[in-house]
Amino acid sequence: MVYAVGVIEIKSIAKGVEACDSALKSAGVRLISAHPSCPGKDEILLTGNLSDVQTALERVRSFYGSYIVDAVLMGRIDESVVKALMGAQTAVATGALGIVETFSAASAIKAADTAVKTSKVEILDLRVSRGMGGKGVVMLTGEVSDVTAAVEAGSLYAKDQGLFASSSVMASLTAWMLSPSFSMVSRVSARVEAAMAVATTSVAYTA
Repeated sequence: MVYAVGVIEIKSIAKGVEACDSALKSAGVRLISAHPSCPGKDEILLTGNLSDVQTALERVRSFYGSYIVDAVLMGRIDESVVKALMGAQTAVATGALGIVETFSAASAIKAADTAVKTSKVEILDLRVSRGMGGKGVVMLTGEVSDVTAAVEAGSLYAKDQGLFASSSVMASLTAWMLSPSFSMVSRVSARVEAAMAVATTSVAYTA
């Protein structure tokens, strides 16, 4: 099955809630997340078949066009990217760590998709918008050469869109960086156990 992801930004939180409900009623799409994002917008992420996600986006545009800041349809998204968006990824940090940071949710999702399709890497974490001023960040793990290639490819996509913020590749991680003392990476490790539990609930992504 080929999956698509739709990202909709609404400049009204109240209308964003309405738009989300309308999108879910229009086609066989699945909600990844819906939440307020900075500054004062509402963001909706959907997944499903390409045609269904497109139908959902068109419905939102027809009813809430004047409130839409951006609406992006991304087809043929790797399944691992959708799982990471839902918090159901199970990768653990092994070898190198790569990070790509972008200025929007859609560009982070696409950068993650480009990265995993470029080389043999796994997604440790993929976060979009909430608590980051509208930014997105993807964290990757694997062999140093694979992570480097993946980060370069994901960064290049974001740069081409004018939405690249920063990137980093670390050849290896110290035990301290994987411990609770280090906030960013430790959250990734902590979420692995939670993600495995999520995989058995309705929130988990199923093919």
